[in-house]
Amino acid sequence: MCHFEHIGYIYDMKKNNPIGIFDSGVGGSSIWKEINKLLPLEHTIYLADSKNAPYGNKTAEEITNLSIKNTEKLLVLGAKIIVVACNTATTNAIATLRKNYDIPIIGIEPAIKPAALQTTAKSIGILATKGTLSSALFSKTTREFTKDINVVEIIGEGLVPLIEAGNLDGPEMVSLLKKHTKPMIAANVDYVVLGCSHYPYIIPQLKAILPDNVTIIDSGEAVARQTKTVLQSMDMLRDENTAPKLQFFTNAETDTLKFLLKNYSEKISVEKKEF
Repeated sequence: MCHFEHIGYIYDMKKNNPIGIFDSGVGGSSIWKEINKLLPLEHTIYLADSKNAPYGNKTAEEITNLSIKNTEKLLVLGAKIIVVACNTATTNAIATLRKNYDIPIIGIEPAIKPAALQTTAKSIGILATKGTLSSALFSKTTREFTKDINVVEIIGEGLVPLIEAGNLDGPEMVSLLKKHTKPMIAANVDYVVLGCSHYPYIIPQLKAILPDNVTIIDSGEAVARQTKTVLQSMDMLRDENTAPKLQFFTNAETDTLKFLLKNYSEKISVEKKEF
């Protein structure tokens, strides 16, 4: 058991406590799926801050304040580790969170490095929010790994609100994706990096538009592996064998979360909650 103190609270981190996950909305549930697949016995609590989605158009200060609010809520709910399942929150707020809270915090960054190492066309596309593309952490990673590579950065304007509404297949989504991928196709990219945890939900739609030789990379699996590695290193993996409690809370309507997680409906609970 670990004790962590912060602003008068003592956080009692027991290994059978839940993994806490937050996102600007429903998108990070794509990360939750990877965590649940790799760590099926772990309790999880997921916060969808859909009332404030998307984070991508907000200032760094606003994004940091929302991330602090979500982290504090997860700590009160007993989280033993925090997963920031939002690229925009990671790139803008994770340094502040790690400084303020003495608890392991896992972030998600666009998988620029594997794309840069594997591209044969020396041309990659990145589809992300404005908040991620304009962040210092993103610029540093891009500079580090893409020296001799053509990088086409596209702000996925309008995609998050459609995904939040559960509108994955409509004509509006298709026309937006055609518009966003056009410069990438023109630049002959052979890798497209998804820089927003909402976007894995539209991989089938992207595949239908992009040429067959284009590989789409998202970071969900890497985040799940890192979460497992950190918990293992601290001897904090759950040691009970009973069915885990898998809780989802949203401060907006529950319909889209239930729709995106319909294959898990027997195992999970989805509730509306103010936070």
